[in-house]
Amino acid sequence: MRDGRPSNVLASSSRPNSPPIKAAIVKLTVSAGTPHQFSQLELDALAKARVIYVATIRKDSTQSKAAPIWFTITSERGILTQSGPDSWQARRIRRGSPVIVWIGRRRGPAFIGKAEITDEPLFIDQIINDYPKKYLMARLGLHRPSKRSFERGERLAINITPLQALPQGFSSQPGAPAPNLEGVPVKAR
Repeated sequence: MRDGRPSNVLASSSRPNSPPIKAAIVKLTVSAGTPHQFSQLELDALAKARVIYVATIRKDSTQSKAAPIWFTITSERGILTQSGPDSWQARRIRRGSPVIVWIGRRRGPAFIGKAEITDEPLFIDQIINDYPKKYLMARLGLHRPSKRSFERGERLAINITPLQALPQGFSSQPGAPAPNLEGVPVKAR
């Protein structure tokens, strides 16, 4: 952290075939207590990844489809990304849904996280500054986040704390029972 602001630890590069972005900031951080600490495999994957895939848990306790989302990483090993306030992802997070996150690909390292909506200005500023450095489309002005879009509510911030790593090879299975915090599927209610 420099001057009270998170700094990016990923190299800046661009890829012309980046997937479309959603729009709300997601911050994945390691915090005190029982939350999951990133393994070296996860840290290596984060350093190389262009996107993360995020799935939420539906009311019937099944997984949603994993959506590719742009992100940046802080020096404190947190992940910031964005999604629209009216997306299914944001709606489920508002009602307390945990999230399942895959790093880099749908079968990449995965973990379950706790998601919370936040309006932390430092994270919004980092997204606005880092996306154009990392993504060619943002550099060209396409899907580029702005302070105004957050102020108008077109984008919102979400904080996700990793709670538990999932087994290697755990894949996205829309409609399948979601894993619980012990990695065992949650029974539908």
